[in-house]
Amino acid sequence: MDQTGIAPRRAAHHLLQQVIEEGRLLSELLGGGALDHLAPEDRARAQRLATDALRMLDRSDRMLKPFLTKEPPVYVQNALRLGTLEIVQGAAAYGVVNAYVEIVGRNHHTARLKGLVNAVLRKVADKGPDAWAKMPAPLMPGWLRQPLVAAWGRKDIEAIEAVQATTPPLDITPKGDAQAVADALGGTVLPTGSVRLMDAGQVTQLPGYDAGDWWVQDAAAALPVQLLGDVSGLSVLDLCAAPGGKTMQLAARGATVTAVDASASRMTRVGQNMTRVGLNADVQVADAFDVTGQWDAVLLDAPCSATGTMRRHPDLPYAKDGSEFGALIDQQGAMIDHALSLVKPGGRLVFCTCSLLPDEGEVQIEEALERHPDLTIDRAALDQPGIDPAWITEEGGLRLRPDFWAEIGGMDGFYMAVLTKPA
Repeated sequence: MDQTGIAPRRAAHHLLQQVIEEGRLLSELLGGGALDHLAPEDRARAQRLATDALRMLDRSDRMLKPFLTKEPPVYVQNALRLGTLEIVQGAAAYGVVNAYVEIVGRNHHTARLKGLVNAVLRKVADKGPDAWAKMPAPLMPGWLRQPLVAAWGRKDIEAIEAVQATTPPLDITPKGDAQAVADALGGTVLPTGSVRLMDAGQVTQLPGYDAGDWWVQDAAAALPVQLLGDVSGLSVLDLCAAPGGKTMQLAARGATVTAVDASASRMTRVGQNMTRVGLNADVQVADAFDVTGQWDAVLLDAPCSATGTMRRHPDLPYAKDGSEFGALIDQQGAMIDHALSLVKPGGRLVFCTCSLLPDEGEVQIEEALERHPDLTIDRAALDQPGIDPAWITEEGGLRLRPDFWAEIGGMDGFYMAVLTKPA
């Protein structure tokens, strides 16, 4: 472990640079070994620092603004953001200031700005956590905030931002009895049957992990499978299956599951998870559009903007700019049409996306029903434990948002609907 604290700070700064300057996602960076050179404790600290800095980026910038006559280079701004966050979280200002002065000083492009970093962070320390605590929740970047305000209204988006400013709890799906798992882990059984842990710590060290008693899955992400009801003995295709939570749910409920995803590395992970939890599925690496055959039910968790997952992935609005969303929306419509061809007569398709954008949810289903007039939407499928009738949309889908269950940590934003093919 780095006793000086400089190594994890430099690593966190590098992660911020990669997200904000290069448009890379934290999951991609961490999966690519960006922190492998660090000791485990430093790795965890660097990841937490970078994640918290991204979650609080707008608030840090507002805190810094009065102390800056003009915006410094991004390299320096990221050092100031990290330093501000550490100071307001209670770290000793002396060590924080010295560390970020050194980080800025080591880069010959920014070394001349060491004095600025020193002066600004000292002013932040003087102003202190009290001023920080009085600031409103961080705003999402304008490119994303504007369409979301147009969709849901300013008040609801402010409620979503308030939830996204907090570290989310960990949700898990139990393979067996939910209450027994909750008791073993000191968690709570949610109304929909997931188990929530408010302060989980290291996931792989939790009781029942090695035994395969449960897997990590946000409560919202666990609902699409529940909408299918009793799947025992049915053949079910999980299209775009990685990371595999829904595949495990289906197998645990007695379905004969075919899991397909285009990513070989992610499907290797799915296979490993299936082994850990002692469940079986036919795991295939393939493009969704190349899949042929027919199943009793198809679950399509379509590639999307992932805007519903920002409470857990605060890097997303800074790594992306929305330019690819149009292509994703077009792809979703084509995937719905292809998925329907894989459903047996009388069978069902569950379409879902972890998006807050109506174009990736409600609008997709409305347009699918126009293209396929013989389809029906199964509203009865939404009659599930814990589902608030207020979450049900006009066309008969289910809209989930991060500000739902806000008092207990919220949930991911999701849209889902069940379509039934004529017999």
